[in-house]
Amino acid sequence: QVQPVESGGGFVQAGGSLRLSCTASGRTFSNYAMGWFRQAPRKKREFVATITTNGDSTYYADSVKGRFTMSRDNAKNTVYLQMNSLKLEDTAVYFCAAKFRNWESKPKLYDYWGQGTQVTVSS
Repeated sequence: QVQPVESGGGFVQAGGSLRLSCTASGRTFSNYAMGWFRQAPRKKREFVATITTNGDSTYYADSVKGRFTMSRDNAKNTVYLQMNSLKLEDTAVYFCAAKFRNWESKPKLYDYWGQGTQVTVSS
């Protein structure tokens, strides 16, 4: 069992960068694929990025591909989301989630969720 906790959200101007972190408690972190999702007001939660258990592969939503980079450090039980060239439409609450073993892009398949961190991009 893992419990993710996100940090690093905040306000940023369009074109700027932010790095989100997600640290998960538990001794079995390396058994979990991790994902980042986001939810804007009045919209459904959507997939952003995911990474395999050992960090050798990542997969991104088309809307963030080339701008966001996900990575993980299993020694620190932490995953990161580096967000560059931020756009107004990236404004959302960003959630970190853990899924046992294989990665997925569907939120309903993830086992554990953090509380989320707000990212606001202004013009």
